[in-house]
Amino acid sequence: MATIQRREGQDGKVTFRVMVRLKGHPAESATFERRTDAKRWATQTEAAIREGRHFAGAEARRHSVADLIDRYVKDVLPAKKPSTRATQEIQLAWWREQIGGRTLAECTPALIAEHRDVLTEDPIPSSAKDPQKAGPARFRSPATINRFLAVLSHAFTVAVKEYGWLDSNPVLKVTKAKEARGRVRFLSNDETADDGTVIPGERSRLLAACQKSRSPDLYPAVVLALSTGARRNEVMGLRWGQIDLARGTAVLDDTKNGERRVLPLKGLALTLLQERAKQARADTDLVFPSRAKPKEGQPIQPVDLRAAFEAAVKRAGIDDFNWHDLRHSAASYLAMNGASLAEIAAVLGHKTLAMVKRYAHLSDTHVAGVVERMNARIFAPA
Repeated sequence: MATIQRREGQDGKVTFRVMVRLKGHPAESATFERRTDAKRWATQTEAAIREGRHFAGAEARRHSVADLIDRYVKDVLPAKKPSTRATQEIQLAWWREQIGGRTLAECTPALIAEHRDVLTEDPIPSSAKDPQKAGPARFRSPATINRFLAVLSHAFTVAVKEYGWLDSNPVLKVTKAKEARGRVRFLSNDETADDGTVIPGERSRLLAACQKSRSPDLYPAVVLALSTGARRNEVMGLRWGQIDLARGTAVLDDTKNGERRVLPLKGLALTLLQERAKQARADTDLVFPSRAKPKEGQPIQPVDLRAAFEAAVKRAGIDDFNWHDLRHSAASYLAMNGASLAEIAAVLGHKTLAMVKRYAHLSDTHVAGVVERMNARIFAPA
C-alpha cells in the first residue's frame, strides 16, 4: 500500500514523499516535486515488488550491470587462474554488451532468462577474416551457456554479500540449460577369440601407434595420462621438481579445482619417467618440453602433442576418441577393477561424487560383491 505526504520546506518549496509498504517486503520511499510523478512511481514500484521484479534499496537503482561487471573484473578476477580469468573476461564482456546499461534493479530473472535464450540461439562469432572461409555456424553448448550464467551469478552474489548493492541474486531463479549426460568413452580391452587368438583392443592399438610415432614424447605422455587420469595440461606442464621418483609420486599444485593433488606413479609410467629423467634437458625443468626454439625473452613451452596424438588415433583405427578420453579411460578402468566412486574422485581430483557418478554402472560387479559379503556376514548361521 502506498501513502503520499505533502511537504513544504522553509523556502516554500512543495514536495511529495511517497512510501510503499507491502507485507513481507521492506518499505520503499522516494520524493518528487509533482504528485503525479509520486503516484506513478508508487504504482510501478508496487507492481514490481508483487511480480518479483524489484530489489529493495537505492543502491540497486544507482548502479548498473556494467558498474558491477567492471568492479568484479577489477576486484575478483585477478585472484583466479589465468586460464579461468581469460575465459570469464570474455563471458562477462558479453553480458556487459547485452545488459550493461540496465540498472541492477531492472535486472530481473525474466531479463536474464531472455538473454540466456539469446546465448542459445545466436551462433558463435567466427574468428575467420574471410566470411567465405568461416565454415558452418557453430552454437554454444548447454554447458557453455551454464558457464556464462555461473560467472554472472557469482558477480551478483558478490554484489549482495560484499558490495551491498542488492538484497538477492536474480540469477539463482533462472533455469539452467539442460546439459547432456557426461561422456563415458574409454579404450576397449583385448579380447580372446574361441581359438585362443588375442584380438588387440583399442588400448593396445593406440599404445602401439604411439610407440611408432615420430614424437618421442607421445608414448610416455599417453601412458602417464592413462595410468593416472591426469588432464592434458597437468601432464604437459609437469616439471621434474614436482616428481619424486624414489617415492613414485608427482605433486600437482596448480589443478583445475585449485587444490593440491598427488599422482601415484606406478608400473610402466614410473619406468618411463625414470628412463626419461636420465635424458632430462639442462635448459628447462619441463618433463615434456617443446623442441621449438622459444621467442626471445620467452621461456621454453611444453610440447604440443595434438597433431601427433590425432595421427596415432587415426593409425590405430579408433573413432570418436580425444585426449580427454584418456582420463575417462583411467576412471573407467578404476571402476571396473573395484574402485569406489569416492576413490575414483580422489584419484581424478573431483571435490564431489557428482562428476564420477557416470562411472557407477561400470562398478556394478564390485557393488554386488560388497552386498554379497555383507549378506553372508549378517545372515550367516550362528
